Amino acid sequence: QVHVAESGGGSVQAGGSLRLSCVYSTYITKAYCMGWFRQAPGKEREVIITRNTRYGDTTYADSVKGRFTISQDYAKNTLYLQMNSLKHKDTAMFYCAAYYRDAYGVCSTESGTYTIWGQGTQVTVSS
Repeated sequence: QVHVAESGGGSVQAGGSLRLSCVYSTYITKAYCMGWFRQAPGKEREVIITRNTRYGDTTYADSVKGRFTISQDYAKNTLYLQMNSLKHKDTAMFYCAAYYRDAYGVCSTESGTYTIWGQGTQVTVSS
């Protein structure tokens, strides 16, 4: 069964850092796209970062470039989202998601393309 599960959310002051983790089932390592999304209250879900797990193509949303970094530990089946210089507007529920893709190139930034979702982890940044 293919699944993902996020953890690591919490409360932090503006300017602080958090690292989120997304543990995924082994099969995802083979040929999947993974993405980090977030959804703030009253707003639509937005993509933050996408990563082609097999070929490494990675994209970042402009809103997080230079502040957020994605990394992957293949031995632990874990995708990390390192978030630095957090701002109040980063407050949201963060989700890890995946869909099957066995090809070169960047992954979709459309949430509807992703078929596997975690439960989410809340990040709250106080100003």
